[in-house]
Order: sequence, then structure tokens, then C-alpha cells
Amino acid sequence: MSGRPTGREAAGGDAGTGASRAPDRVTRLRREAWGFAIGSLCFLAGSLPFYAEWAGTVWTNVTFFVGSIFFTLAALIQLVLSGRRPPRGDTARADRADWWAAAIQFAGTLMFNLSTAGALLAAIARPDAVGVGWRPDAWGSVAFLVSSALAVVATRDRERLWDRDARTWHGTGLNMLGSVAFGVSAVAAYVVPATGELVSVEWTNLGTAIGALCFFTAAVLSRREIHPAELRRRLERHRGANEGPPA
Repeated sequence: MSGRPTGREAAGGDAGTGASRAPDRVTRLRREAWGFAIGSLCFLAGSLPFYAEWAGTVWTNVTFFVGSIFFTLAALIQLVLSGRRPPRGDTARADRADWWAAAIQFAGTLMFNLSTAGALLAAIARPDAVGVGWRPDAWGSVAFLVSSALAVVATRDRERLWDRDARTWHGTGLNMLGSVAFGVSAVAAYVVPATGELVSVEWTNLGTAIGALCFFTAAVLSRREIHPAELRRRLERHRGANEGPPA
């Protein structure tokens, strides 16, 4: 198969161009991992009751908002590395699932940006109001779940990805577990109309903490060194496998 965008385009064009840009890709991979790791630590800290008590309502929400920004920056890098445009008809299933996983994940982080920003503004306006503060975003959590499922699909055919290390079982498994935990947290954060209280404050915080720990671990495990010479060899193999023998 020829003309797949996710391989050559993510590397900057043909194999020669990709080779010249190899050091840039190694740096990007490290920034992506650090972005998810730092964002996860922010969400973990914000979900801990003793941190919230120490930092106060406003600064706890600042922590969540900063974490969402790091998530978005890391997700954007991952989307760029998955291909600069949506998959085409001849894109392999693994690269197609990889791109959509990254795109939906990026959309989910934007939803978290909006919800954390709204919570922060509300906390600044009325820091002493009952129940003020960020709660897990339902739509963002759903986006993370869908993205994690697509990442699992990409991992099943990871040998067909142009960068087979982009999706690994420990990474997609931990991200799926983290997405489920965020989903549980979002359900627990639902306000019961009859009582005006959350379904479960404990599970709201616990789900966020578990999810953040899973995302952090996956990010740390994804940090690896890819030497330019090895990346050139992978690009050449990927191009040869996609283009096939001459007609």
C-alpha cells in the first residue's frame, strides 16, 4: 500500500526528510511523555483531600486547570505524531485507529480545559460557596474511554504502525484503566437533585486519583530513547512495506 499519511508525513515527508528530522522526533516523544506525566500529577494532587485543605479552593482549582493544559499540550503532540490529516481510504487499520485515538483524546482534553476553567472562575468568584470546585467532566471522560478503546485496536496491529513503540500493551492497558476510573469519578460526581449532594464524594476523589496514577505510570513507561540511526531504519522498512514491489 502506498500513500499512507501517518507514516511518512509524521516523519516529515520521504525517508530522507524523515532521517534529517529524526532528532526532532526523539525530543517530541519526550515532551509528550512529560506533558502527560505532569498533567497526571496535577490531577492526582487536586484529588487528595489533604492537598485541597492545604491549598484552598482557588489554588486546588488552579492545579486542576494547569493539569488540563499539560494534558492538552501532550495530546496535541501525540496527534501531530499520528499524522497531520485524517486517515484516507488506503490507510491501514492500525494507523487509522491510532489517529482517531489521538484526535478524540485531544478533544477530550479540550473539554477538561473548559470544565476546569469554569470551576476555577466559579471558585474565584465565590471561594466559600458550598460544593464549589472542579468535578470530573462527563463528556471528557467519555472521550477518554473511546480514545483508549481505539488505542487498544491500534495496539493489536502495532507491528503495522510506522512507529510500533507508539502503542504498547502496558501503555494502552493503563490508559484504559485510567479512563474507566475517570468515568467512575464522573458518575460519582453527579449531583442528586433530591439532596443536592454528590453521589459519592469518596469515589469522586478516588476515581480521579486512580485515573491520574494510571496515566502517570503509562506516561513514564512510554519514555524511551530512539536513536536517529534506528529511526532511519524503521522509516525505510515502513516505506518499503507500504509501497511494495514495483509494478
